[in-house]
Amino acid sequence: MSTEVNRAIVRRFIYAYNTRNLDLFNELVAPGYVDHTHGKKGIEEFRKLFELAFVAFPDWHEEIVDMIAEEDKVWVRVEATGTQTGEWKYMGGSLSPTGNKITMTMVFIWRIAGGKLAEGWEVDSDSDFLNKLGLMDYTEKGKEMFSGE
Repeated sequence: MSTEVNRAIVRRFIYAYNTRNLDLFNELVAPGYVDHTHGKKGIEEFRKLFELAFVAFPDWHEEIVDMIAEEDKVWVRVEATGTQTGEWKYMGGSLSPTGNKITMTMVFIWRIAGGKLAEGWEVDSDSDFLNKLGLMDYTEKGKEMFSGE
């Protein structure tokens, strides 16, 4: 596949995510998909992550900022926003709705094979995400160091 075709696949996947169109998963994600970030294997486990996210963050939206494609890989940087108005089930626990609005930058790397997402990696700051949800706070020293001044 050309890099332009691979870029189009990723754009379509993010569109499917933003429009909550999980029917497109079968078309865009390989059955043996490997999610290296969350340790999930197979399309159903990957799909379940999105179903849980849609409940917790029904307004979640990802805007593509940058995209780079080379050979069978596509890197995409997105600005993501969402409000946690539903229960968030994650890593064996759950969090009642906080009402917190989150804005964060995320980078995804996908390997494309046979016209579908075959492997994926996510690069973001879990600590920043958890901090914005109100689950984690910086220490006094951390607040001092990262105050932005």
